[in-house]
Amino acid sequence: MTGIDVDRARDLTPGAAEVLHLNHAGASLLPQPVLDTVIAHLHREATTGGYEAAAEAAEALAAVYDSVAALLGCGPDEIALTDSATRGWASVVHSLPLRPGERVITGRAEYGSNAIALLQLQRRTGCELVLVDDDEHGQIDLDALAQALDHDHVGFVSLVHVPTQSGLVNPAAEVGRLCRGAEVLFVLDACQSAGQLPLDVAELGCHVLTATGRKFLRGPRGTGFAYVDRHLVQHLEPPMLDLLAATWVAPERYEIRPDARRFEMWEADIAGRLGLGAAVDHALSWGLDAIAARNATLAAGLRDRLSAIPGVTVRDRGARLCAITTFTIDGLEPEDVVARLRAQGTNVTASTATSAQLDLPHRGLRAVVRASVHYLTTDEELDRFAAQVAGLSRATP
Repeated sequence: MTGIDVDRARDLTPGAAEVLHLNHAGASLLPQPVLDTVIAHLHREATTGGYEAAAEAAEALAAVYDSVAALLGCGPDEIALTDSATRGWASVVHSLPLRPGERVITGRAEYGSNAIALLQLQRRTGCELVLVDDDEHGQIDLDALAQALDHDHVGFVSLVHVPTQSGLVNPAAEVGRLCRGAEVLFVLDACQSAGQLPLDVAELGCHVLTATGRKFLRGPRGTGFAYVDRHLVQHLEPPMLDLLAATWVAPERYEIRPDARRFEMWEADIAGRLGLGAAVDHALSWGLDAIAARNATLAAGLRDRLSAIPGVTVRDRGARLCAITTFTIDGLEPEDVVARLRAQGTNVTASTATSAQLDLPHRGLRAVVRASVHYLTTDEELDRFAAQVAGLSRATP
């Protein structure tokens, strides 16, 4: 594996020496540049005042939009900074004009928060939710999607690029091509792909993309962003507006700002946003192609190790897989596995049906253990983790 100086990456990660962290898909370990950026701004807030510190940081904050735009291959005017991926996703989706009976197409990878928002949207607008099934590989069926798009009243397609409960990488660019051909809006949830895979909105063909800072981008919690195509944004009015999103120009009139920041609110965690910018810059400094290549190799090695352990079943499906590996141990609930590994100094998490009702129950699963590598993970850590899992499996009656 080449392209990443792993020793340097670990030296820049204070937590790497403290814990065996295989929960980068939940919240990654902060690198030192992110930590320094957040703490420095909080110190300025404490010593000079919150408003004053924000004014001092205005240029650095503006650069965050440039950094996120560089990550996605778009313009900074097409970026809104949010406090989470869910906030950005829901704000944009709830602003899309839908008529009763208009179809909203989704797949089995749909995330729980998105699914709840879609059900709410259905209740509010009378739109029709259409589920496109998976193909034989476990990814969204492109032929079935093409048939679903061959309809006069399709509002938009919602796709999760990488699910929370699987290492699957959905074929987003192919979905984008189908949507462009059908002249249908394409909303892409890149929460689990931002920071571990290259993302270019032109190549993906999406009109909207949302992501979080805390996962593979290695940014602070409480940060996220939304990309909204500049040609689309002019036609959308967010469900909530304030003095940043709009200007009160007369006692009975307001004007919405022209760019994607109409989806922001005035009050924000400035330290967190600066930290998000530092995290994006940190990822770009390594190169997303190099990160993706190393992660794919690490995850494949992890799957091989786990597959060799009696009583352990790797649950990932997909023609293309990424840094996430999911598995179960015979006789142990995934949540128990998480707790027992945590007691040994290892971080993983469990993905449950409450976040994946369209997928896990369909596969006869209630929950899976999720282990997610990142470019700073080492082979020694994978060996140690596999030994821990083997020990749990042997101890199961």
